Amino acid sequence: MKMLRKNNILVSPINSLLIDLPAPSNISFLWNIGSLLGICLMIQIISGIFLTMHYCSDIMMAFESINHIMRDVNNMWMIRIIHANGASLFFMLIYCHIGRGIYYYSFNMMKIWNSGIIILLLLMATAFLGYVLPWGQMSYWGATVITNLLSAIPYIGNSITLWLWGGFSINNATLARFYSLHFFLPFIILTMVIIHIILLHETGSSNPMGNPSNLDKISFHPLYSLKDIVGFMLVYLLFNYITFSSPYIFFDPDNFVPANPMLTPPHIQPEWYFLFAYAILRSIPNKLGGVLALFLSILILLTLPWSMKNNFKTPTTYPINKLLFWIFSMVFILLTFLGSCLIEPPFIFMSQIMTIIYFVFFLFYPYHIKMVD
Repeated sequence: MKMLRKNNILVSPINSLLIDLPAPSNISFLWNIGSLLGICLMIQIISGIFLTMHYCSDIMMAFESINHIMRDVNNMWMIRIIHANGASLFFMLIYCHIGRGIYYYSFNMMKIWNSGIIILLLLMATAFLGYVLPWGQMSYWGATVITNLLSAIPYIGNSITLWLWGGFSINNATLARFYSLHFFLPFIILTMVIIHIILLHETGSSNPMGNPSNLDKISFHPLYSLKDIVGFMLVYLLFNYITFSSPYIFFDPDNFVPANPMLTPPHIQPEWYFLFAYAILRSIPNKLGGVLALFLSILILLTLPWSMKNNFKTPTTYPINKLLFWIFSMVFILLTFLGSCLIEPPFIFMSQIMTIIYFVFFLFYPYHIKMVD
């Protein structure tokens, strides 16, 4: 390995990259979330590998294999609970990570921001595929509803849907394909995370002031190493409490019933971390329009760097910026709530209003900041 010389002492590039990495001196605990997401990813990959040793991707045996994992294999109940609730923790942290990026205008670093949004899309796809694998009622009908959205694509939609299913309905071929993709995609995510970190190390982290901080940087270690450890311990305690005290708090009761194509649940809904997009989908009467709005609700995040081509003063010093951001945060939470409600008045009308505000935010948020003269 090629060595670097620093103060007449030879140091390895790894040491220089991880320990002597210049970091802004004023970043807060909100910048710990990135390292926590990396730990979450490793927990999900490792726990998932153990689960694959006992899971069977056959529609006749998938549900029973989950029961076997929970009841018969030593300590596998804990690994399955960690894997299932780890997905919820992953999305809690990644939404906070994106929120921090929007609040402090971290999306000005275009390459880092765009790679992060790609990771989010891959993560959402992986989570959806994993939700189907237990083959309970909500898994089956959730997969049926979501994959049917592809049929809204003009001319080729029905053909794509049948090709994805491997038949004329969700069947054994569908489950096998979803299982293979769910196992494969995390390694693609891991590759993208490495690229994301490399890009971050090229430019350095953003900071709460929202301005270039090249003149005031310190070594990453030991200050930020210790802050990351403290943040990890706090999240670890919270996650342990959920895992061992309320392990099924994020589970849908219908998913404890084996999948039955002849019995439709009274209310079909995805996991909580997809509910905001599901509410946007349901708020538009037209099927194709709803599907476009669903994808646009995520892809619109890619437009933020393009709308910020000028140099700006510190964005968080303007009260209206903070007000707009917290309105957007409340809209996101309300959409998540409305996605879990029945499709009936007044929830339909409320979803439509919240959807409009959600997209209007991206039209006005980047443009009102006072420009540097």
